[in-house]
Amino acid sequence: MGIQNLMENTVYLELPADGIRMSDELKALNDTVSDRDDCDVIIDFSRVEIINSSNISNLLILRGLLQNRGRKLILCGVSTITKCIFVVAGLAEVFVFIDDKSAALEAVKNSD
Repeated sequence: MGIQNLMENTVYLELPADGIRMSDELKALNDTVSDRDDCDVIIDFSRVEIINSSNISNLLILRGLLQNRGRKLILCGVSTITKCIFVVAGLAEVFVFIDDKSAALEAVKNSD
């Protein structure tokens, strides 16, 4: 796990299942993106079953940072349960959801 550079301008993070570590990883990602203005971000939720309000807050902050720079945030591997949380919170239309990592990478490549 941890933040990785998949391509020159693409940062990737596979979130851990543990909620506390997830919050720490998202905060670190926000710090990384704050220091860069040239990257899109893919976050892999394949290990995540549930997220809390702190995690959602960090995602919204990250989305704002990226959107202000004309960059993309893609969430991939999101389980049905987790996606329902986004729906109930009224955020399903705010984020881009793609099935898996390879499809997310392809979406980033095609948007450049």
